Amino acid sequence: KELEHSLQEEEIDYIVFDDISQNPRDFQVMSGARVYKEKQCNLILAIGGGSVMDCAKGIGIVATNNKRITLFEGIDKISNPSPPIICIPTTGGTSADVSQFAIINYFKQRYKMAIISKALVPDVALIDPFVLQSMDSYLTACTGMDALSHAFEAFVSNANSPFTDLYASEAIKLVHENLMINIEEPNNIQARGKTMLGSLYAGLAFSNASLGCVHSLSHSLGGYLDLPHGECNAILLPHVVDFNFNSAPDRYRRIAEILGIETHNLSNNQVKTHLNQYLIYYRNTLGIKDTLKDKSVTTDIIPALSKKAIMDPCNATNPKSPVSGDLEFIYKEAL
Repeated sequence: KELEHSLQEEEIDYIVFDDISQNPRDFQVMSGARVYKEKQCNLILAIGGGSVMDCAKGIGIVATNNKRITLFEGIDKISNPSPPIICIPTTGGTSADVSQFAIINYFKQRYKMAIISKALVPDVALIDPFVLQSMDSYLTACTGMDALSHAFEAFVSNANSPFTDLYASEAIKLVHENLMINIEEPNNIQARGKTMLGSLYAGLAFSNASLGCVHSLSHSLGGYLDLPHGECNAILLPHVVDFNFNSAPDRYRRIAEILGIETHNLSNNQVKTHLNQYLIYYRNTLGIKDTLKDKSVTTDIIPALSKKAIMDPCNATNPKSPVSGDLEFIYKEAL
């Protein structure tokens, strides 16, 4: 409302499009693009969490390329640049405000498309920790775990670099140290700001190093069952660490150290055990205690989930190259 008031004061015409759900659908993107063109808009201002910002990116793609959003799935499929996009994130975790990803639910096919292009990086991101005060504790926890998952996966990605390591490691530190404070002291602006900064750093890291199996598995759950993305990441993260650990032991050891886990004189298997136990403990203390079984995932749909997940481009930068059977195993472990 404050923003609308400011626009009105400056006599700037605007149209509000808010037909956007959790896990934004392809048809919502197409509807928004029609509104954009019919009203002759020239800029997109996205205010919200990852779903809003991803939908805004999709609207921009369709508005300037005049094709269905489903035709842009994959890497570098965008010919014409989007209109200017300004993002104001209202959650501390998705990093959509600085990333080259747009994740859109192909509704009829029941899976999430990953659209990846540098053309999707928003022109301006306005980071204001005050807006996070409107989040409840569970949303705070889930979006924070999304940010932590981004940083984990960028750090162990097979496309890592000194640049991405710098941002990913600092993101892990900032989010880990401040997320619980966000929940216990929701009006602590300093802690909220550090969490948002951690989310920003994680976004810069994974926009360059990409992600891994946590996200490919989570995308499939979001598309097939419409489950919340951050919550799925929180449930899956320890199980993916267990699967990946021996392919990047030094990097996971470093993550454990950033989290304050003593690793001196411990074998890799001991570090893996301590790290996984801590991640489950940390997740539980944040209030995320469900398993995939609690989210209505059953063994009979796991093959279908895995079939969707194995096609996700995030697998390409996972430190251990998965096959469909590996993803089925991880899903079963997370039940």
